[in-house]
Amino acid sequence: MDLEVDRSQLDRVQVRDEPATPLADGAARIEVEQFALSANNISYAAFGDLLRSWEFSPVPADPADPTPWGRIPVWGYGRVVESRCDELAVGRRIFGYLPMSSDVTFTPGRFDERGFTDLAAHRSGMAAAYNRYVLVDVDPSYRADREGHHLLLYPLFFTAFVVDDFLDDNDDYGAEQLWISSASAKTSIGIAFLARQREAGTVIGLTSERNRTFVEGLGIYDRVVTYDEVADVGGAPAVYVDVAGNDDITRAVHTHLGDALAYSMRVGGTHWDHQAGAPSAEGLPGPTPEFFFAPNQLAKRSHEWGQEELDARMGAAWSSFADWIDGWLRFEHAEGPDEVEAAYRSLLTNEADPATGHLCNLAGGGTAG
Repeated sequence: MDLEVDRSQLDRVQVRDEPATPLADGAARIEVEQFALSANNISYAAFGDLLRSWEFSPVPADPADPTPWGRIPVWGYGRVVESRCDELAVGRRIFGYLPMSSDVTFTPGRFDERGFTDLAAHRSGMAAAYNRYVLVDVDPSYRADREGHHLLLYPLFFTAFVVDDFLDDNDDYGAEQLWISSASAKTSIGIAFLARQREAGTVIGLTSERNRTFVEGLGIYDRVVTYDEVADVGGAPAVYVDVAGNDDITRAVHTHLGDALAYSMRVGGTHWDHQAGAPSAEGLPGPTPEFFFAPNQLAKRSHEWGQEELDARMGAAWSSFADWIDGWLRFEHAEGPDEVEAAYRSLLTNEADPATGHLCNLAGGGTAG
């Protein structure tokens, strides 16, 4: 069973339920036990062509239906339920990039002591970080009592860690202010948390009036302003981290800051219905927005620090963040296609409670349309 969205109209959803096909030699079938949904997944869809998100789990062509259906990637846990791969036994659990599905077939390879890579032909050109699967029973970052935290926030915090490291690596471009849009999004929260820890200047969170109280209550932004208050903030050398992906907000920030804006980074697209799919620079004051691709900074740090040191730094940062989020995060479970679709739509329309984390299982029952 797969939950699919129309790539050209993200609020159009269908469930595809087809019988499983026999496994080829070397393949393994993974039951998707649980996956997380957040605003980050809306970014994967909004920038699906640019990020090649749709290529991870391509939808088979159907001559009778020209709709460009796609499967949005999610981060989740799975269990091996059938295997024709000698190195991957039935019953082992994995963590990694999965589709919104009840099960998925992999071609596991490049095994080491901590995991493997999916060697399926359609994934050969993808960033290695997204083709890598960790074996849960040997993952040093795994804690059974924090499985929901890891599922929902670890991938988003990993992105935040790499964004913050990139800015630190570039001395924040000499900026005194760090502006972050979609300040209630969990990736934004991670970026702000890390920036405050290293005292990276004044951290300004941009958010909607509806989410203002929640964002202020986090205590990690030096100042919280709504999108219509951008012009009220005093100008100073600044970096803009755009998680909303809203071209109107980007233009307002660029216009207000002008030459004071030292760098403009686009990270996400939580406001998927207010952007053109890529940074729009036409007539935009200040620097041209650049799309941030985390694997590039990861590759740089892996070379400079070594994987062991990178893992240690990330692990220490994650442990501190995971302890902090217990003060405000609560989980909601979505079981079956109806509830999973409802959770997806709440994120798509920006109506989801930012203090809620959605943990989903597609095979829980019900039907969606």
